[in-house]
Amino acid sequence: MTSLSTRDGAAPDPAQPRLLRLVAVLFIAYLCVAIPLPVVPVYLTGQLGLGNVWAGLGVGAAFLATIVTRGHAGHLSDRRGAKVAVTRGLVFYAAGGLISLAAGLAFHTPAAAMATLLVGRLVLGLGESLVGVGVVAWGIGLVGPARSGRVLALIGAAIYGALAVGAPLGLVLLDRIGFAGTMAASALLPCLGLLAIWPMAGVAPQPDAVRPSFLSVIGQIRWHGLVVCLQGIGFAAIGAFFVLYFHDRGWGHAGLGFTAFGGGFVLVRLLFGHLPDRLGGLRVAIISLAVEAAGQFLIWGVPDPLAAMAGAFMTGLGCSMIFPAMGRDVVQRVAPHLRGTALGGFTAFQDLAYGLTGPVAGFLADRAGYDSVFLIGGTAAAAAFVIAVCLHRRQIQANATVTPA
Repeated sequence: MTSLSTRDGAAPDPAQPRLLRLVAVLFIAYLCVAIPLPVVPVYLTGQLGLGNVWAGLGVGAAFLATIVTRGHAGHLSDRRGAKVAVTRGLVFYAAGGLISLAAGLAFHTPAAAMATLLVGRLVLGLGESLVGVGVVAWGIGLVGPARSGRVLALIGAAIYGALAVGAPLGLVLLDRIGFAGTMAASALLPCLGLLAIWPMAGVAPQPDAVRPSFLSVIGQIRWHGLVVCLQGIGFAAIGAFFVLYFHDRGWGHAGLGFTAFGGGFVLVRLLFGHLPDRLGGLRVAIISLAVEAAGQFLIWGVPDPLAAMAGAFMTGLGCSMIFPAMGRDVVQRVAPHLRGTALGGFTAFQDLAYGLTGPVAGFLADRAGYDSVFLIGGTAAAAAFVIAVCLHRRQIQANATVTPA
């Protein structure tokens, strides 16, 4: 495994400690996303007595909020600096947790509780948007675009490592201290992140550079974004409905599905995080999408708890490298002063999958059962596989055109 600590055997990289601190901050911050992920649908369907569509909306609201704020997050990071974006995002994280706490205190009136929770989830989504884009731009600014794939791999390991720890932790907290207590715990975590980044120097913004429109930047990366969008459906299906799927079947240890997913995800990131920079993003994405599709089809097609856990693990293995693989190509396609904006738009495609999968899959689960949700996840990953293959062939043809005989 390659390391950021050396450059071809040279002295240790002085940027490494700051990058690792950023990764740790992102891990702590993303626990605020991971802890409520299984807790929100259980709370809405169990304590409030609402249906699966509302449960999916409760989960997806945070991701929908990121879709409309990624552009803002990217512009803020490019113009004001990544540290400003991360700091504001952590504040919104804490605010979202506190508002969700208030929803837990209003459980006697389900409509008020649901409305309050949606506000909290939207605020949380804004925080996620700012922190995610800011940390990526800050990390690439520290080590340079040549190692952007590795930076994205480390950042993704922090995110899904948080999912592996935070999702089962959320269920334990829900059982021990209730929904309001769980939200209070998640609201405290961003304060630790603020303390960690306070003494750190940011990377210089480029406020005066000429910038095309956000839609123009999106046009340059739309196919890469679509691949990430389609692969995100599988993760969103596990995040919103894996626990409910197990409960519906009468199986125990549902929270371990998140651990299986996150374990597979982090394992690949740690062992193979260097591959996008070495082999190219599309090659890595093609293999990863095939593995993710197989994992989703396994959960759908084999009604057995061990097989479902194995499918969640395979989904984690497959999902792991798709975002950094495609993100590396995105970074290479745009000018340096547009990286934050491009990464914001690129990540919005993934947010779109997370935001829409919850309510749409909830509607489907009510009519065709929870297992059908994972059929959709597998089909989406297979479609992304086809797109990635086409992009790779186009890339090969373009390289052959510019290469002299």
